[in-house]
Amino acid sequence: MRQIVLVALVVALAGCSREAPVSPEVAAWQQQAANVEIIRDTWGIPHVYGKTDADTVFGVMYAQAEDDFNRVETNYLYAMGRLAEAEGEAEIWRDLRMKLFIDPEEMKGMYDESPEWLKALMNAWADGLNYYLHTHPEVTPRVITRFEPWMALTFSEGSIGGDIERVSLAQLEAFYGDGATPVADADLSLPPAEPTGSNGIAIAPANTVNGHALLLINPHTSFYFRAEAKMVSEEGLNAYGAMTWGQFFIYQGFNDKAGWMHTSSSVDNIDEYLETIVRKDDGVYYTVGGEERKLAERTVTVPYKTATGTAERTFTVYRSHRGPIVRQVDGRWVSVRLMEKPLVALQQSFGRTKAAGIDDYKKTMALYSNSSNNTIYADADGNIAYFHSNFVPRRDPSFDWSRPVDGTNPATEWGPLYTFDESPNTVNPPNGWIQNTNNWPYSAAGPHSPKAADYPRYVDAGSENPRGINAMRLLDGRKDFTLDGLIATAYGNDLPAFDALIPALGRAWDRAPASDPFKAGLREQVDLLRKWDRKWGVASVETSLAVFWGEELWVMVAAAARDAGVSVYEYMERRATPQQLLQALTDASAKLDAGFGTWRTPWGEINRFQRLTSNIAQTYDDAQPSLPVGFTSGRWGSLASFGARAAENTNRIYGSSGNSFVAVVEFGDRVTAKAITAGGQSGHMDSPHFSDQAERYTTGNLRDVWFYREDLDGHIERQYRPGQR
Repeated sequence: MRQIVLVALVVALAGCSREAPVSPEVAAWQQQAANVEIIRDTWGIPHVYGKTDADTVFGVMYAQAEDDFNRVETNYLYAMGRLAEAEGEAEIWRDLRMKLFIDPEEMKGMYDESPEWLKALMNAWADGLNYYLHTHPEVTPRVITRFEPWMALTFSEGSIGGDIERVSLAQLEAFYGDGATPVADADLSLPPAEPTGSNGIAIAPANTVNGHALLLINPHTSFYFRAEAKMVSEEGLNAYGAMTWGQFFIYQGFNDKAGWMHTSSSVDNIDEYLETIVRKDDGVYYTVGGEERKLAERTVTVPYKTATGTAERTFTVYRSHRGPIVRQVDGRWVSVRLMEKPLVALQQSFGRTKAAGIDDYKKTMALYSNSSNNTIYADADGNIAYFHSNFVPRRDPSFDWSRPVDGTNPATEWGPLYTFDESPNTVNPPNGWIQNTNNWPYSAAGPHSPKAADYPRYVDAGSENPRGINAMRLLDGRKDFTLDGLIATAYGNDLPAFDALIPALGRAWDRAPASDPFKAGLREQVDLLRKWDRKWGVASVETSLAVFWGEELWVMVAAAARDAGVSVYEYMERRATPQQLLQALTDASAKLDAGFGTWRTPWGEINRFQRLTSNIAQTYDDAQPSLPVGFTSGRWGSLASFGARAAENTNRIYGSSGNSFVAVVEFGDRVTAKAITAGGQSGHMDSPHFSDQAERYTTGNLRDVWFYREDLDGHIERQYRPGQR
């Protein structure tokens, strides 16, 4: 009997020593993980090495999920119109807007039609995220418990605010809701919103000490919207830069041969059409010329989270051949037309990361699916370029495309896209530099830029801006650029928007009679600003006074500028009354006195960087540690942008947007680069990389980028394969 018991025990122990069988899917993930190596450098940045491009994509998605799965998931909740499932009824209209353009069945069809190389990348994208969830059962997704390959097509371009966001949520609700929603104009009594966009600068070899092209990569986004990564495969992928959470390509970065920086474009390529509607028994029709066409009609269901579970709302939505119906004006329905090419956009987004030079890069541009961005480019062959947004439909210039056009008129139909050679690009200009700060392309290379008169207004509906003026001043005539010199330029502390404003203020004060209460009350402030060199700095009282004054004046005149059809800058400089100029300074002084005890408060005491939580929406606290920041809002011309506002219950102002990633790159036989990210790589508060870059970020002290594998020696924090804990 004892022998039988012992035999049974041995069998039982042997069974316990064997691992539970894994499913074929998990076995496939484990096999792919064996082809991937992740090296975390001492800043926590993942350098992902794979045998194939797909292996590397698998690894980089796993690494992204490790760093901040919440942001990865949230970006796809937004992109697929599923945010209300996590955040509740308030997000129904945002979800409906996305669902007007993103139909899962259409996306699945596009996936099926994808070239095999891209399908392999999308498969690896989903597998890397699913393997992360499999190996981290303690992570509970808010909604997406399983990623499917087609989902990658819903977020294929990388910008922080895509074209779809141009559709007003209030007007969408007024149309598809109960009709009772008031549609309000923007509240111009609030402080001005931070200018969105980015900076890009390229320097030709002739203007550099080492004879190599230089590139500045400086996106201005909300903080923590992107993180850094290096992607390497044995199929030629070798790219470094900023990746938007949840995407599998380097969005703004460089490889060993070329670099690219995207800046938000002011191209007018989103159009609205006033549709004339005819209702019939079998549906709703609209007219084009003398023809009546039936609107496509479908049912869209939007689930949303409730206190007790989940509910849903169902909508009947309409679409013309141009695009979805999104609002109405004076009884006429309005359709919106914009680029809808997610499959091609994804091919272009990944393809450019492997471009080995300008000819390769132009081939990716020939896909014509980069709708909302310009590109600043530089490469190891010494080429520099400005490439304009490459989705610009040809249209009849007799129409005002900034307003809805008559959809019944066939002349309003889009024509062929502008080709690469027809666009306002600039390649290798003789001045040796190129810049774009979300200003128009007609100053990209100073006097060597394309001419606005050669293009219809819709090709670029923008203008010059103070950052562009600053950039051109700093670039023009210099032949001594180095990597560190480009960093200094990127953090140049001039604020040119005040160059005309402060003399206007001085004239207003001079002309005020002695009896005017402004005369005595503002004497010290006006004298201080007149003597100011118009440069920001943490110790600068003048910066504090000028910024607060500029914001008060902006709010004061914004409505009048809109009504006059001119920019707020022009109105402040040329049309603001002496009373407005002086009143705004009085109000600014009073606000500084109330918040900080005196208007003589240095800028660094006011303008701060703080990262307290891992939440996507940050909170701020004057009682908690923070760091002084010298650079200001880009509104006043600071190339290094820091969009800061007072939060609830704070006096200090805290940055939440602007410089989010900064990199400078020198091309040559080898790539040399430096970079910095706002805060740090990780979204986890308990990580040493949550805010380890914060102090460097605030001072522009960029760290070395370890681009090559041998550069990592001595700088490795962890080396592992996906799935290893």
